[in-house]
Amino acid sequence: MDIVISFSSLCMLLIIGKVIRTYFKLFQKIYLPSSVIAGIIGLVLIQILGKYIPNSCTLGWNKLPSFLINIVFAALFIGVAIPSVSLIWKNCGPQLAYGQIVAWGQYTVGITITLLILLPLFSIPSFFGVIVPVGFEGGHGTSAGLKPTFDLLNWPQGTDFCLASATVGIISAIVLGMILINWAARKGITQKLRPSEDNAKEQSGIYRSDNRPVAGFQTVEAGSVDSLALHIAIVGAAILIGVLLKKILISLGLVFPVLLEKMILQSFPLFPLCMIGGLILQLFLSKGIKIDVVDHQIMQRISGTALDFLVVSAISLINIKTIFSGFLPFFIIVLGAIVWNVFCVLWLAPRILPDAWFERAIAEMGQSMGVTATGMLLLRVVDPEAETKATSAFGYKQLLHEPFMGGGLWTSIAVPLCITQGPVVVLIISIIAIAVWLLVWWFLFRRGILKNRPHPV
Repeated sequence: MDIVISFSSLCMLLIIGKVIRTYFKLFQKIYLPSSVIAGIIGLVLIQILGKYIPNSCTLGWNKLPSFLINIVFAALFIGVAIPSVSLIWKNCGPQLAYGQIVAWGQYTVGITITLLILLPLFSIPSFFGVIVPVGFEGGHGTSAGLKPTFDLLNWPQGTDFCLASATVGIISAIVLGMILINWAARKGITQKLRPSEDNAKEQSGIYRSDNRPVAGFQTVEAGSVDSLALHIAIVGAAILIGVLLKKILISLGLVFPVLLEKMILQSFPLFPLCMIGGLILQLFLSKGIKIDVVDHQIMQRISGTALDFLVVSAISLINIKTIFSGFLPFFIIVLGAIVWNVFCVLWLAPRILPDAWFERAIAEMGQSMGVTATGMLLLRVVDPEAETKATSAFGYKQLLHEPFMGGGLWTSIAVPLCITQGPVVVLIISIIAIAVWLLVWWFLFRRGILKNRPHPV
């Protein structure tokens, strides 16, 4: 019965979040996701009425994020026709270089602010700077997914700071993104803009009854197995591959004992390995047995469902006392990260991105401070019909960017590396990475971009 109450309570929060999003114009105008609204409501209720709320209402919520993030990442590549690396590179080279510089810059900014400003003034750990890239570039899913890593490395507060950072990041991305879009429109920088007379139902997040998109297609006969059940089972198989990869990774400690001693292997999270598991499974289905039973739209629905419930449970359980105890350093480092992202849009983007540089940059800002959906949302405002090359470049770039940054392999390695080996190691790696991507841009893309750079700032 307790599990039923817990699940029902989580569902009620999500419904309340959607109702509020539907009827409150402010949340519509800033496109705040219903799951974030629901999580904030849950957080407020738990903080104010915590002693009156039965434990059964939140039973198991603390374990949900670290489980659901595996589903989100496992479904990422399943059902996707994966193009060749050369084709991806051709279509998104400059976009990838820019996105990598923005992402690595968040590590550089966060760690530098921590070492030069926060450590001399506040009693915080030297690796405090990781909350910026984990919260901004990684988002709520990555922040929650790294909870076992933070717990194992004796800094459980890291999860709360990262979740708070992710919440500030996604709200800042939407609000600042809309401000920048209006500025760019006045300056004549944007190439396309969404008409200002958007209908109210679209802003509320409800499709018109005569214009509702298909959520997915059934790929198998219901008499053999339900199509949704099969897709969920495939996701489970991808997660199992991830678990096996994790066991193989830990077994490397027998060959390299130093990795076990430094806690790098044990603290490596499961979810990026589930992403690899999904990729392996997709290659097996498409190239091996060549059976077409997967619909990516259904996979997106499974992933989106997991992410929504993850966000609600994760935000609701943020430890406010932890945030308040380190509010000033948290505010300073998050402000620094916001400044970095705005700097990249206004100064860096027009110098290294080709045509439709603002459209490309605003999508990158949304993704690097929130989630991919936030980036697509901002891009849709400035390019509603996908008439520029920004949409395809941004989409292709994700295939090479996401496996490593934004919750990918590097994010998963960087956190334990920063905590166990010290932030200077990660800072040096980050600076080198920025330099490498600047060199890649300089030698491979600079000449073509300089020939036709519209609307430089």
